[in-house]
Amino acid sequence: MNSAEIVRRAIATLTPTFQTIDQQTQTNLRKVLGAFQKYRVGVHHFSSVSGYGHGDLGRDTLDQVYAEVMGAEAALVRVQLVSGTHAIAAALYGVLRPGDEMLAVAGAPYDTLEEVIGLREEGQGSLAEFGIGYRQLELTPTGEIDWEALKIAIRPETRLALIQRSCGYSWRKSLSTAEIQRIVEIVKAQNPDTVCFVDNCYGEFIETQEPTAVGADLMAGSLIKNPGGTIVTGGGYLAGKADLVEKAACRLTAPGIGSHGGATYDQNRLLYQGLFLAPQMVAEAVKCTHLVATVFADLGYEVQPHPLEKRQDVIQAIRLGSPEKLLAFCRAWQKFSPIGSYLDPVPAPMPGYASDLVMAGGTFIDGSTSELSADGPLREPYIVFCQGGTHYTHAAIALEAVLDAFRDL
Repeated sequence: MNSAEIVRRAIATLTPTFQTIDQQTQTNLRKVLGAFQKYRVGVHHFSSVSGYGHGDLGRDTLDQVYAEVMGAEAALVRVQLVSGTHAIAAALYGVLRPGDEMLAVAGAPYDTLEEVIGLREEGQGSLAEFGIGYRQLELTPTGEIDWEALKIAIRPETRLALIQRSCGYSWRKSLSTAEIQRIVEIVKAQNPDTVCFVDNCYGEFIETQEPTAVGADLMAGSLIKNPGGTIVTGGGYLAGKADLVEKAACRLTAPGIGSHGGATYDQNRLLYQGLFLAPQMVAEAVKCTHLVATVFADLGYEVQPHPLEKRQDVIQAIRLGSPEKLLAFCRAWQKFSPIGSYLDPVPAPMPGYASDLVMAGGTFIDGSTSELSADGPLREPYIVFCQGGTHYTHAAIALEAVLDAFRDL
């Protein structure tokens, strides 16, 4: 069977799944439209101010719209947040104080947080250098939250529980909103004052509720992932309890300025439009994960999550088993990207990561993982992580190229 036929057969089996995804998209879009209606969004909100950003009506209204969509008291949407990691760091430095402890409840965090915490490198002002302790609960051998250990994990000094929703570069299931709600309930039963903070990157609009709608105190994410709808040029957001969002805002800007600063540099229209498009773009990215999983599982590869399994983020992992296959996959993905199709991905160091990475990302927005991309650390067992996709037909074309490339190995 040729590559095109393999992909076509996978698409045929996924038709009922795609229809279910479309139904959820309508629910999420209705929620976004409701927020736009409630805050009477109009073309006047697309205007911007310069300098300090004082009195930016479009920005301030967008904060309210995001809070409504996320089921939160308040939100902060800023182009000055350069990445999801930056948004997360602003939250951690905003909430934590010397002598506090942070507990990661879902095993090791994403690579880019290691230097923020102080697990790697020194002298850059990590949390550890400010006297903030750190522990992590390891996952069970099957990659699940250790629920029994969590029930006794919170200490008097545990100020913040870090909940990483997505699998990151680990071979585990990403967390559902229901699982996050259960984590919050267990943590709060031990200490109601412990802040439950969610790294929500890759998770927005995967379900019909966000973590802040089910009890999380604070969460953060990137606008060049799900909520930017593939068109926002940069930035990040925070959402949650109003006092905690403001604490994070004071770390982004300065105490006394907080959420009142930050010009939007004529980006308001894109920020609003990206949020409007986000439910549809996320739905297409989820379809891409199902298609990739189905094709590679049928070929005998281990995949995470499994075909037809309900998704909790827009990441699909495939255990390829060799550096040659990892490189071949990313090169084929790059060749059928709209931007930089002529480039040849090679392993290289990346700021914030412990291992060399090979990355395929021929995206319109640099680093946008809401568009079709693939990457992986050059280390055993050589797992490739696929993200995003503006339409699953693009993934189908790229998949055919990957299968052809594997035949030559």
